Formats: sequence, structure tokens, C-alpha cells
Amino acid sequence: MAEANTQKAKTQFGYRRHSDQDRPGQSPAEHPVVVVGAGPVGLSLAIDLAQRGQRVVLLDDADRIGEGSRAICFSKRSLEYWDRLGVADRMVDKGVVWSVGRIFHGESQLYQFNLLPEDGHKRPAFINLQQYYAEAYLVDRISDLPGIDLRWRNKVTALEQRNDSALLTIETPEGAYRLNAQYVVACDGARSSLRQMVGAEFAGQVFEDQFLIADVKMTAEFPTERWFWFDPPFHAGRSALLHRQPDDVWRIDLQLNRYADPVVEKKPENVRPRIARMLGHDKFEFEWISLYKFQCRRMDRFIHGRVIFAGDSAHQVSPFGARGANSGLEDAENLSWKLDRVLRGASPASLLETYHVERSLAADENIRESTRSTDFMAPNSHQEARLRKAVLSLARETEFGKRMVNGGRLSVPCSYDSPLSSRDADSWRGGPSPGCSMLDAPVTTRAGEQAYLTDAFRRGGADFTLLSFSNAAAIDAPDGVKDIRIGGDGGLADPQGLVARRYDAEPDTAYLLRPDGYVAARFRHPTREAIAAALSRAQGLN
Repeated sequence: MAEANTQKAKTQFGYRRHSDQDRPGQSPAEHPVVVVGAGPVGLSLAIDLAQRGQRVVLLDDADRIGEGSRAICFSKRSLEYWDRLGVADRMVDKGVVWSVGRIFHGESQLYQFNLLPEDGHKRPAFINLQQYYAEAYLVDRISDLPGIDLRWRNKVTALEQRNDSALLTIETPEGAYRLNAQYVVACDGARSSLRQMVGAEFAGQVFEDQFLIADVKMTAEFPTERWFWFDPPFHAGRSALLHRQPDDVWRIDLQLNRYADPVVEKKPENVRPRIARMLGHDKFEFEWISLYKFQCRRMDRFIHGRVIFAGDSAHQVSPFGARGANSGLEDAENLSWKLDRVLRGASPASLLETYHVERSLAADENIRESTRSTDFMAPNSHQEARLRKAVLSLARETEFGKRMVNGGRLSVPCSYDSPLSSRDADSWRGGPSPGCSMLDAPVTTRAGEQAYLTDAFRRGGADFTLLSFSNAAAIDAPDGVKDIRIGGDGGLADPQGLVARRYDAEPDTAYLLRPDGYVAARFRHPTREAIAAALSRAQGLN
């Protein structure tokens, strides 16, 4: 992206010399994990690993956070992950909560949608929160965890792969030093230097249409909703998006001509008339201005020897649909428990291959959806343009036409076709199947306190969990597996029956949940042998 110099200064951190820099050049310090890149993905991954007992070195070549709002839209799934990392309350308290979106064609509303129409969830469908706030809260959380060594102004300049480690050369204001890591996780963004060092390329599509982002500060009475226009009267022939952020800041996206000059278009004096036409006034200040092109690309493999790629360093999608940062956070939660088990010797190194399998499938799904959104918003041919015109016309009168409109379909958790999952052996009418994310629902504790299923999952450790709907014949969880019981003596109460309904539960039903909250297996009438076999498979042991 090309950015205007309108962003206000954000938190800056000082460089600190580390004792690793004083070691002789032939004996670099040894570390189990080095994470490169202190964005939301790298920060979250480091916290997750530290909470599991791993020591992490986190490197970033900058000394500050807050270069523009960038990602602003964080999903329910991301918030549930951040719950487990101890930062979600701050995110939600500061963020703008929303679930309703509206799609307009011209001056008329085509339809509206609600991304979380049913109550009974701890976290909202989405919050809008500037990325610099999210990063600041994650950095604060890191300060509470002695297992993370966060080093600013430490830039990786060279990589040497070895059989059992990776040797990094790191440049600092006081010169270079080296670290040797069992594993390196590259979270260093779309321009990843580590991706270049392993000789990997992005494959995919770069779209030629350009989009203008303007974050403006103003007082406005617009509702807290996502508004998207096709061919609005204030920006004829193009698309536009309006989103509220905290601090009376509003995100505005405007589609531009693919031949527009980025240098000219990003100048505040040229942006202001566009925004004024949209808002009907010019009583606003610029917080950030940027131009971008859609890119829908990914690496062929997310693992290269001892270097593992996550977030934008591994895959890129268009920002419409909030699939970028959210998919990166799903990378982090997928990788962290697997890397922890491998480092502890609890699972073989082959378990890490399932990170590539699962998250490359997710990247393909996000790229596919993002490409469809882009093709609909910015047709590449006369045929695509005619199709869009027909769909928008049908959407005024028909439900199926509304379903065909694509203004950036919002991020949802991916379902994995995974070697870690055990196939259903029973008949199910609903509920999350193996490879799907767990569902939240309200519960009541033995003390009569109101809580949520995700709270019970978060507490008492972050390893595998057996969720059982108990009666007298309930099976105890295997050793090392956390037990959550719904009903029965000592179990959580299901006051509204939502847990049972969302999990299609009958007496004795049980779900085996992975540490990242995905379903590994489910049973109508579980036996110890069946649970043990599913657990072994989910741990990569067979």
C-alpha cells in the first residue's frame, strides 16, 4: 500500500541490547522458537506458546506500532481465541460491536443481513478496532508473560537452514548477531523477507482495480453497521464502503479507476472532495489515507524446513470480507498447540505437516471467496459486468438474487478435511462435525453463575477436552484430557437447552475437542477405546 503522511504517531518502543549479542560469533544462543514479526499474528502466537510453557523470542525490525488503522474488523472466532490469550475483554470494551450489514444499489437498499441473529454467544459477530489498539493490548499482555523476549529493531538479514535448526543473522543498531532456533515462525507480512530467504514465491492473482482507504475523524449519526454501495450517487459507477471505528473514526473505502495515479489520488486535497460528496459535508479530519490493489495469492507450502509461515507472509486476500487478519489469527491458534506438542516431544514432528494441510485449505477457501467478491465488485469483462447488473436488478425483487450479490462475504471459520479428524460412525442431524469449530452457548455453573461454554473450554488448561452430555453411564475423560460435562451430577447446567440443540446432543453424546477448539471426533455412545483412538489420531500419533 502507498500511504499518505497523515497517520498520527503511535506507541514507540526503545531498542534494548540483549546478552545474546555478547556471545562469540561461533556460539550463537540457542532458542526453541523464534517468531519474526510483531503484528497481531506474531504477537498472538507468542502469547499462546508462552501460556503453554514455551520460551519465545519475538523479533521485529520496527520500533513502534500503529502505522495506520490497517485491519479493523475482527471476528467472533478471533475474539474467542483472544479470550484464551487474556486480551478479548479489552478488545471488545474498546471496539465497536456490530452484526448488521446493509447493501445498497444507487440510493436504494437492496437488503440487510445479521451475522449473529441468535442470542446465546459470549462474543459478538464482529468488532471494529484499529489494528494499532489490538497490537498495543497484545504487547501489554506480553509484558505479563516472562516467557516472551520481545526485541524491537531486530531485523533478520540472513537464514541458514540446518538439519535440526535454523540459524538467523540479525541486524540491530549496535551491529549484527546470530541466533539458532529449533523452529522459526515467519509472521513478517506480505513483503516477508524470510519468504525470500527460503526461495518461495506467491502464486495467485493481482487485480488491477485500485481502492482508496480513508480513515476520517468526525461526529456522525450513522448507525453502527457495515454499509456497502454499488454505484452510489456520490461515486457513480464504482463501489463504496462505510464502517465505524472507535474514537469517532470512520473507515471509508472507495473504488477507483484502475488507471488512476496513486501519487495523485492519495493527496489529502484530492481525497477531501470525494469524501465530502459521500458525507454531504467536509467537517472531518484525516487519520490515514492509503491506496491498494487486491491480491489473492499464497505460498505453495507453508513449511520450509525449520521455517513455518503464518498470516500475510503465507497468504494474501482482498480486505473486503475481513479475511486477512482473521485468517492469520486462525493460523496462529492452529500452529501453536501443534508446535508446543512437538517441542515437548509429545507428538512427532510430522504433526506440523497438518498445519500446512489445514491452513492451506483455509487459504484456498479464503482466496476463492475473496476472488469471487473482487470479480463481482470490479468486473473484468463485459460479460461479468452484465451479470452483475442482472444480479443487482434481481436482488431488488427476489431472495435468490440477494444471495447472489457479493459485497465482500464476511470471514467465517474454515472446516478442515483433516487427517487429525475421526469420521462420524453415528447418525447426526446437526452439530459441528469433525473438522469444524466448536459452537458457543450459555451455561450455568454449579455455583449458579452464568457463563458460556467457551469460558469452560478456556479454563483449566489448553489441551484436549471431552465435552460430554452425561447420565449415569458417562465415560470419564482419558488422562490428560479436560472434562466438561453438561448435566448430571457436578456438570454444567444448560438452562436454555442451547448447548444440547447446537450440538445435537442426546444422553451420552460426547465431543472430543482439540486445543484450538476444533472438533476432533464425536460419539453417540462413546467407549474408552473409541475416545483413545480418536485422541491418538488427533495428536498425530497414528
